[in-house]
Amino acid sequence: MIIAVVGPTATGKSDLALDLAQALAPAEIVNADAYQTYRGMDVGTAKVPFDERRGIEHHLLDVLDPAQDSSVADYQRDARAVVADVQARGARAVVVGGSGLYVRALLDHMDFPGTDPAVRAALEQRAEDEGLHVLFAELEAADPDAARSIGPRNARRVVRALEVIALTGQPYTANLPRQEYVTPAVQIGLDCDRETLDARVASRVARMWDEGLVDEVAALRGRLGRTAARAVGYAEVLELLDGACTPEQARDAVTANTRRLARKQMGWFGRDPRVHWLDAQSPTLLADALAIVAAADEGRLVERTATGPVRRSLGS
Repeated sequence: MIIAVVGPTATGKSDLALDLAQALAPAEIVNADAYQTYRGMDVGTAKVPFDERRGIEHHLLDVLDPAQDSSVADYQRDARAVVADVQARGARAVVVGGSGLYVRALLDHMDFPGTDPAVRAALEQRAEDEGLHVLFAELEAADPDAARSIGPRNARRVVRALEVIALTGQPYTANLPRQEYVTPAVQIGLDCDRETLDARVASRVARMWDEGLVDEVAALRGRLGRTAARAVGYAEVLELLDGACTPEQARDAVTANTRRLARKQMGWFGRDPRVHWLDAQSPTLLADALAIVAAADEGRLVERTATGPVRRSLGS
């Protein structure tokens, strides 16, 4: 059974994953943080340094050049192959990360419609020539649910939704993931009260600043592709390096945007009733997590669903 440690940033997911991997050895860790897949993006993504990984094998870290655009479909293919290899060696796969779509792509039934460069290019040109609002109006007419979810300002996702509709003849939402595991899994979520989480975020940003975040971004500047340049911490420091703000303003922006990210992650994972939530500050955190894993392994774990508690099946 796959173990996934999920939840907002700065709650200690990496530490718990390491503790679980040690306690459940043999076990290996599989990254599910979109930006930790990039080489050189270490400080700003809170990547666990090599010498702090306790000798535990880590997968899907540093597999992309920062100039490359990341793909959830590619991640799904690679992560599922890694998990299969880990399990073939008789080890436990411990997935950890806060990128909700990556976690879902690995764990759940989720299909990715193909792409058509010509269709996408035409939509992007229309967005530039006619305005994004025109394309968004078309999306509202074709798939109101998708439009509400995406919003009128996210050009990339509006274009992708219209591309999928054009290629499949179905609403974009028809291709969204179902909450059904493809392989037996258990998700453990970490959370804490908002005041504590905000304090943790501020502390993390201060530590990143001290550890050389600005220098890291400066070294990567010019090599950051469209995806990598949008990462919280990197986008703000790029503005600093461009002279658009002061160091204090950049640091404040990183803190504010990281807090915003944490709330977004909580909203994403909080909508999944299969996540078993634990207090990140609990003195019995590891014991509590191991109890959840044991119950799942033995088929004793009762999971919440949209219609109420059900006993999970190991074959679900």
